[in-house]
Amino acid sequence: MTRLAGCTIPLFSLRTRASWGIGQIPDLVPTAAWLATGGMRLLQILPPYELAAGETSPYGARTAFGLDPIYIDWEAVPDFGDGGAQAHLDEGQRAELVRLRASPRVDYAGVRALKAAVSGRAFEGFYEREWLRDTPRANELRRFIEREGAWEEALALYVALRESHQDHGWDFWPEGERTRDAKVLAEARKEHARRVLEHQYGQWIAHVQWQKAREGLAGLGVELMGDLPFVVGHESADVWAHADQFRGDVTLGAPPDAFSHEGQDWGLPVYDWTAMEANHLSWIVARTRHAAKLYDRFRLDHVVGYFRMFVTPKANDAQGAGGAFTGTFEPEGEEAQRARGLRLLQVMVDEARPAKIIAEDLGKIPDFVGEVLRGLEIPGYRVIPWERDYVRHVYRTPDEFLPVSVASWSTHDTAPITGWWRELQVWEQEGLSQVAGVAPSAGDEERWTALMRTLLGARSDLTLVLGAEVLGAHERINTPGMVGPENWTYRLPMPVEDLERDPGIVRRMDALRAMAEASGRIR
Repeated sequence: MTRLAGCTIPLFSLRTRASWGIGQIPDLVPTAAWLATGGMRLLQILPPYELAAGETSPYGARTAFGLDPIYIDWEAVPDFGDGGAQAHLDEGQRAELVRLRASPRVDYAGVRALKAAVSGRAFEGFYEREWLRDTPRANELRRFIEREGAWEEALALYVALRESHQDHGWDFWPEGERTRDAKVLAEARKEHARRVLEHQYGQWIAHVQWQKAREGLAGLGVELMGDLPFVVGHESADVWAHADQFRGDVTLGAPPDAFSHEGQDWGLPVYDWTAMEANHLSWIVARTRHAAKLYDRFRLDHVVGYFRMFVTPKANDAQGAGGAFTGTFEPEGEEAQRARGLRLLQVMVDEARPAKIIAEDLGKIPDFVGEVLRGLEIPGYRVIPWERDYVRHVYRTPDEFLPVSVASWSTHDTAPITGWWRELQVWEQEGLSQVAGVAPSAGDEERWTALMRTLLGARSDLTLVLGAEVLGAHERINTPGMVGPENWTYRLPMPVEDLERDPGIVRRMDALRAMAEASGRIR
């Protein structure tokens, strides 16, 4: 890889003066422009896929393909007739927009309700003025439906059916709909044709805006990096439409470790690799190709899952007669696990080109996983506070990392190092201070400079900082294992237009740019 410095900011966290309380797809461009002033030539986001109402985790999407319409900039959509989206808000909705824009956190329910009000009006305008008249824009939508029909038709029908059943999951639908009886689905498509078309319209608008944003980032010389969750949830269009590709007798989890002596059951679907191989891995191939259209490179979450899955019986019998946990690895044995991981990752690397793949290989990972990743030249993560000998309490220095790797001080599942530092034990602070070449008693600004210089000077080809770290802030994106209003709701503290003018932040960006230049991360 070319040496790059990048920044991790979820799409929902982006903030411009035009956004409606959540990041919007066009916001990617001004955000990338701001990051470029600090020498950062890559923007990493978290999964932007469509969530159901009430869901906030980007890893809980109901599709592995469709973008969430909550990220659409409806002001940029030319289907409202006279005036833009805001012109169609009533007095109460305008007041709500002001509140959402000022909110320090993303209010998903409020944003989704407000955007649903205007998206419905936009679709009605498009249907009357474009669709019924076979205009060029109507034909663009038809081409999108034809091109993306393999996933969009199933997703749109899934959404329509779920709404028709008071948002109950597909497990609770009538048998013909649940089992995808051809005759029943044909009738459902007729009955819900208008709602299906409306969903397809929203996906088309989102993908058009996405492509325009990608072009804007390319013009700035900034790459876009995405994130692929290992698997979709059971309550998703993909599992409903491809139930034969997933096992129904077990659920996915994690093996025993220092944090969970019995292991964990996440309740997620388990791939049926035998069935998928019989279908030439078509779902994996389609997902990879789609991701390659969205991103310049993307992270494979839980990459060890492509080698082996820790599965538990789906029925309430995960505990054996003697009380022992009965979760097992699938497949069993290193040879079979290595072969599976190599097979799947090689296919994904090939199908992703020219996009590049990055592996999330954190946690308890067998040595052979790293061997396969290195053989395929897939970079893994090196989170500096975790890169240590836990017996001797000695930290590895970033100049020891392999070039084909991603170095960072933190991830979206930890506190930013600017806040994490205060949580570290004294010996950890002392050890990391030695790595960064700064006194343990240094002040916040001196330490920030040393930490950033150390990271950007790493031997790793790609370095990533969190948006909060750039700003010297402490807010987290997510706290694993906890559910609360602070998870997945982080927003930049002010619009990017104001960040560009804030004297303190400008000084930080100038410092970062100088560090990026000194470390060879700017051409």
